[in-house]
Amino acid sequence: MISQAKSLRKSTGGRYKAIRKKRLFEAGRIPSHTKVEEKKLKKIKTRGGNQKLRLLGIDTANVLDKKTNKYSKAKILSIIDNSANKQFIRRNIITKGAIINTDKGNARVTSRPGQDGAVNAVLI
Repeated sequence: MISQAKSLRKSTGGRYKAIRKKRLFEAGRIPSHTKVEEKKLKKIKTRGGNQKLRLLGIDTANVLDKKTNKYSKAKILSIIDNSANKQFIRRNIITKGAIINTDKGNARVTSRPGQDGAVNAVLI
């Protein structure tokens, strides 16, 4: 199980005493790694009976033009920069903060595609 609980090790390398076993509310999931390809969505159940849309692939983005303050759909051509991980540029993986090349120009991603189910971006 992927856990988001506190680490069992101290920064010095020593161990903390285990207070309890793992709990379901501490569970985590593997990242979705949204790629530039045709649209592919997956619904996942979350705590409290809610749902999240896991975006596995997308080829369009909702781009905001600051001058006109209007959103428009734009085709994603490629990933230019990703400060989360430099390997994501080569693998065409979109995360929040990534700079994408669209047919309207370069834009910075403001949404979390793996959790929101959409790619929203602002022209730069």
